[in-house]
Amino acid sequence: MLTATKTKLITSVLLLFAATLPAQERPTVPLGDGPWYFDTQAPEGRIKVSLVTRGIDHPWGMEFLPSGDILVAERDGDLRIIRGGKLDPTPVAGTPAVAEASSGGLMDLRLHPDFASNRLLYFTYVKGAAPPPGADYYATTVLGRGRLNEDATALSNVEDVFVADAWDTAPGGHGSRLLFAPDGTIFFSSPFRRNREKPQDTMSDVSKLLRVNDDGSVPDDNPFVGKPGFLPEIFAIGNRAIEGLTFHPETGELWASEHGPLGGDEVNIIQAGGNYGWPLASYGRNYDGTRITADPMRHDLIPPEIFWVPSISPSGTMFYTGDRFPGWRGSLFIGSLRTGRLHKTGHVERINFNEAGEQEREWLLADLHQRIRDVRQGPDDLIYVLTEELDGALLVIEPVTE
Repeated sequence: MLTATKTKLITSVLLLFAATLPAQERPTVPLGDGPWYFDTQAPEGRIKVSLVTRGIDHPWGMEFLPSGDILVAERDGDLRIIRGGKLDPTPVAGTPAVAEASSGGLMDLRLHPDFASNRLLYFTYVKGAAPPPGADYYATTVLGRGRLNEDATALSNVEDVFVADAWDTAPGGHGSRLLFAPDGTIFFSSPFRRNREKPQDTMSDVSKLLRVNDDGSVPDDNPFVGKPGFLPEIFAIGNRAIEGLTFHPETGELWASEHGPLGGDEVNIIQAGGNYGWPLASYGRNYDGTRITADPMRHDLIPPEIFWVPSISPSGTMFYTGDRFPGWRGSLFIGSLRTGRLHKTGHVERINFNEAGEQEREWLLADLHQRIRDVRQGPDDLIYVLTEELDGALLVIEPVTE
């Protein structure tokens, strides 16, 4: 029989063990079955959060099919499909081999704008290769694509569209979003590395936002095309680790959320050829607490539109444009994995802007204590949320009308 003292000792040992695990592997608060109700600052007031399905292994990105089914990428490389609100137990066949490491693996998903006719699905993933002498790991980030069959059970003609020049022997620093632009080109983010030289190295894809055509070629109007000393695929530099991409619904500007180090998470409005400063300027600190730089902003570098100290570990990002939440129209939604490096503090952050650009920030779903990896507006104008857990879930947010 366990005494109170023994129980406390066992609990302490388990907590110490959990603290040694990577953040994404640590035990979390059980989600339960819902639904959950929360009051908000929106004119609508109260929201309902329901469980669509669960049992998704560390989901990363999602995409809505014309049929209403939902594709979900699992970090370990499986592509899953939710049919009629139920997770199909059989993964979609044909995905490439993935080098799962740290927070990276199979990551974001997007349908080609002409998906109805070509059935092309684009995705980002971590690709491994034979390591150099003395190393046991070697990988980079890749933009891939495949043709999804009519019943969405398999991918064929899978190929690498673009392989980023971001190879490294350290398994950390992965994370990538992709987004089709209105002109059909593709933006996707490359990984960051511990090397502090590569983000400002214009002959490296590390910590850059890249732009390519849908066949992987480089658009002629990329900002560094034909410029000596620059890789032509680079669209912006000094972006430490972009894990959210979205277009502003009114201005058409590209907005990107990115991870800082210890503090200094950012949202940036991306300009062609812009330099966003990492690691020359940052509001964050090194993980030992020392300052990265004495200058969080410099006149020759583009400052963030939004920043966080402490960090919220931002991920999936979107502007809401639907009719189900009129009071939220135009708000920016960002998934948070954890806040201030504290576990069980993930949430969805809603940011509202007035005409002067001032912000209102509201935390949603914080009481669920889940790591939020992606936030998307569905075809039904409701808001869908992926929790990045071993027993990951798809949640849906809707207004309470009764």
